[in-house]
Amino acid sequence: MGRLTGFRYKEIVKRLKKFGFRFDRQAAGSHEIWFNLTTGRYTTIPNHPGDIPEGTLRAILKQARINPNDFLNS
Repeated sequence: MGRLTGFRYKEIVKRLKKFGFRFDRQAAGSHEIWFNLTTGRYTTIPNHPGDIPEGTLRAILKQARINPNDFLNS
């Protein structure tokens, strides 16, 4: 198991809000688009029950240009 496992949707959203991301719009299915007005970056977050897979979380952080260590320490 990697360090970025065991995160649920609500915990990811809570941490992304600390980085300035806000809900922008609903995307296809259960996915949401979040936007950071300061950086102009978008990221897509799946709103699924259960833990978000580590690879998916890494992709979210890459889109948002957030360092995984900064995310873990937020």
